[in-house]
Amino acid sequence: MDKTVLSKIKHPPATLRDMVQERMREAIIEGHFKPGDRLVERPLCEQLGVSRTVIRETIRYLEAEGLVEILPGRGPIVALMNWEDARQIYEIRRMLETAAARTCAAQITPERAQSLQAALTHLKQGFSDKTPGALFRATADFYSEIFEGAGHHVAWDIVQRLNGRISRLRMLTLATSDRAKPGPSHMQAICDAITSGDADAAQAAVHAHLKDTATIAERVLAEEESS
Repeated sequence: MDKTVLSKIKHPPATLRDMVQERMREAIIEGHFKPGDRLVERPLCEQLGVSRTVIRETIRYLEAEGLVEILPGRGPIVALMNWEDARQIYEIRRMLETAAARTCAAQITPERAQSLQAALTHLKQGFSDKTPGALFRATADFYSEIFEGAGHHVAWDIVQRLNGRISRLRMLTLATSDRAKPGPSHMQAICDAITSGDADAAQAAVHAHLKDTATIAERVLAEEESS
């Protein structure tokens, strides 16, 4: 009997739960739901046109991502962000991203360089459009190229689990105008270093980017806590 060769599904269709999770995740990241806001099932069901079961599953999923907290007597709320949590996230990113950038640069291929340049172009378009959801997806695609090029698949899984909180911090830093270096310039420096095969420069570029954004996040979170 002939065996049919099935082509790989690169982009599986999103389920209803996936779509609701993405919608609510973006609403939290973009600040439509503020830190500490209660997430009440009935209004969410009415707004999204889905059942309570889907909303409850989504809330549990977002809780696992660190975007939602369940408080006794209050139920689910948008998780509060503090500097200690943010500091740990930046430290984890520094370790994983600098290692991935070094390795990706050390074993760069023409094909990887081309795909990374294409991801950077897409990312710059996201900065220009100022559409948070599109920008966060483009940023994830850019870093995915780096981790894939390094072969650091387990590390990328860890980063993806933190992605919701990383995106919230990114939203905080994007809103400021006093950065030492604009975000697109940091991404260009990272891309240039990797595609040129300079591992030391790639590590330094990632480190400079994270140091810049962490400094801003620390200041913004301190201002929020004192207000």
